[in-house]
Amino acid sequence: MNKGGAKWSKVDFHSFWPHTLLFLNISISFLLIKNMFYGEYQHNIDNKGRLILPSRVREVCKEAGIERFFLTQGLDKCIFMFSESEWKAHEQKFKSMPFTKQQNRSFNRMFFSRAVDIVPDKQGRFIIPQFLKDYAVIEREVIIIGVSNRMEIWDRKKWQEFYSNSSGSFEEIAENILNI
Repeated sequence: MNKGGAKWSKVDFHSFWPHTLLFLNISISFLLIKNMFYGEYQHNIDNKGRLILPSRVREVCKEAGIERFFLTQGLDKCIFMFSESEWKAHEQKFKSMPFTKQQNRSFNRMFFSRAVDIVPDKQGRFIIPQFLKDYAVIEREVIIIGVSNRMEIWDRKKWQEFYSNSSGSFEEIAENILNI
């Protein structure tokens, strides 16, 4: 006899399992789309001024259905490259910042006024506007790095300089920002 008043019933795990798989599949796909850019790739700007996306990045973008990107002035003298969906997420976030604050206005002006949208050709090539190359001091040799939700395009020498200056303090930075 059940003294607590609770009723027990058998749970059919098999009817629950397909829904779990569906949820996991959606969640995993979302994570792959949101966190897809990683690695370091060295490329050159060709004689026509075009840069090619690394083949691995092109594969991932094709799988995710990403065709359009946004380039803008980044931080530390690099160019930020966002997928269209990530760009729209940042756009919404920055739109919600009060424009009555001077720092918000300045940031938005710099971020959005230097932005261009691009659609790479079938070989994954695109042109970086000269004003962005000037900002990032890019001539011919570039490094494209994946930084989770965006890519960054660096002049090869600038990236090596940044990496050399920052890599020694990686553990210290991790200690200060991560609660592991």
